[in-house]
Amino acid sequence: MTVDASLFFASVNIGCADPAGLADFWGKVLGHPITPGTLDGVMAVGTTEPGSRPQMIFHPAPEAERVVGGFVPTLLTDHHDQETERLTGLGAKLLDEADHPPIRLTVFADPEGNRFQLATWQPA
Repeated sequence: MTVDASLFFASVNIGCADPAGLADFWGKVLGHPITPGTLDGVMAVGTTEPGSRPQMIFHPAPEAERVVGGFVPTLLTDHHDQETERLTGLGAKLLDEADHPPIRLTVFADPEGNRFQLATWQPA
């Protein structure tokens, strides 16, 4: 089997109750633009420009379809304490912290309870 090295994540899709509110949160977290999606009620964070990072797509979903604990994005930073303060200031809830060199990891929930992580690589 041959692997096509040109494949990459184009988007991360998240079902939620408030696509505009969650897109606003994640747009501020990542410092990326927020745009309407291709369908009514859908919002996107990021661009589809070549070389850009994957977009985050937020679409309306009934409560039964929103599952906490599925895909958990991880954000990488060299400024863990400052980013933790900034994220909680934006509305993230700190859930757990672990410091296991070579990695420091903090688990958060966004305003709708979706988990995400902040990671920092530490010198040994």
